Amino acid sequence: MTARNALLAVLAAVVVAALLAAPFALKSYGIYILSLWAVTTIGAIGLNLTLGYAGQISLAQAAFVGIGAYCAAILTKNGYPLPLAYLLAFVSCFSIGWLLGYPALRVEHHYLAFVTLAFTTLVYLIFRNEEWLTGGVSGIGGIPRPVIFGYSLRGAADFYYFCLANLAVISLAFWWLIRSPWGRAFIAVRENPLRALSLGVDTRRYTLMAFAIGAGLGGISGVLLAPLVQFIDPSPFSLTASLNLLLMVVIGGSGYFFGPFVGAIVAVLLPEWLRFSGGLYLIFYALLVMVLMAVCPTGLIGLAGRILKRISKPTAPAAKAALERTT
Repeated sequence: MTARNALLAVLAAVVVAALLAAPFALKSYGIYILSLWAVTTIGAIGLNLTLGYAGQISLAQAAFVGIGAYCAAILTKNGYPLPLAYLLAFVSCFSIGWLLGYPALRVEHHYLAFVTLAFTTLVYLIFRNEEWLTGGVSGIGGIPRPVIFGYSLRGAADFYYFCLANLAVISLAFWWLIRSPWGRAFIAVRENPLRALSLGVDTRRYTLMAFAIGAGLGGISGVLLAPLVQFIDPSPFSLTASLNLLLMVVIGGSGYFFGPFVGAIVAVLLPEWLRFSGGLYLIFYALLVMVLMAVCPTGLIGLAGRILKRISKPTAPAAKAALERTT
């Protein structure tokens, strides 16, 4: 193991230990914010697959989160277990994502963004106007928290660990995916579709798969969001929410495994840390985001990688000079 990998392993262990110990040092609201970070990160991981690894711009991720949230709210309010909502949300979002991926086969870049924007608007209008199903602008309240194997997750800390466990499982699955032949095919499609096609990669299938899996992860994020907040209405699933998820991926580092984790910290936790400024915290948040985008267009993970390279580069000439002096 190299020194860099060892450092990353130690850092990851420290972060995991801090996340596990956090509920013992935080009040209910702090635990809620951390739970929201974990849930939002899952949705950002799905968008990172679509954008960062397959190179397809999507403004529809919040719509898939909303579909998952309404699936969980409607089913659990009617006495059905949360695992059924998991299954329905993932299958529904996966299928819709597969169909939505077809325009990606014909259009690219900002044209594709317009297609996904239209889909987000359509889903938002359904959430708002179909009161018989979604409750309209009044929303759905009293969403129960699940009972898993007879253990109630009503407590803030209990549900936080449940969200953290979901994030861990999905992160491990995503880690395996991007290092599998599928992950290499996604990157090949992103970098040069024509070359990938000439090498025998079915670009059509992998483009659709990236959209579908990313949408499915958005649905799972929504399934966890509904019992976390225990009330949903259409407003959290508008275009603004999709742009916020896109911001997380870009600021954290599009195409980097840890990009969504860091991006969600900026988008979810940073505004809370800036509340000491009173009503000016949104201005400070916007300024910080603009500075981050200007300083590190490859994201915070990309910036950290460049810093590590600069730190390690001077050591090689120094070692070479020392070797020459001894010979």
